[in-house]
Amino acid sequence: QVDLVESGGGLAQTGGSLRLSCAASQRTFSDYAVGWFRQAPGKEREFVATISDSGVETYYARYVKGRFTISRDNAANMGYLQMNNLNAEDTAVYFCGVAARPYAGPELYDYWGQGTQVTVSS
Repeated sequence: QVDLVESGGGLAQTGGSLRLSCAASQRTFSDYAVGWFRQAPGKEREFVATISDSGVETYYARYVKGRFTISRDNAANMGYLQMNNLNAEDTAVYFCGVAARPYAGPELYDYWGQGTQVTVSS
């Protein structure tokens, strides 16, 4: 069991930035890949970014590539998502999850946090 808690969401203006954090309860966090996903009202949960257990591999959805950066600090059991140049389409609840590998499919993730709301206004 890995308990995850997201934080850092809130209200941002178009073009602004937010940094999301994902705090894990277990030291085994370093054994897992971390993924960030988002879900807007009435939509499916969609892939945003993922990072391998070591942090060497990172992958991004095309609609955030170049604007978002995923990272992790295994010593602190933390994952991060730096979001720059935000736009209204980024408005959603953002979730972090952990999986055996840096997958893009949410069904492959073992544990999830409760989510944090990100709202981007123009």
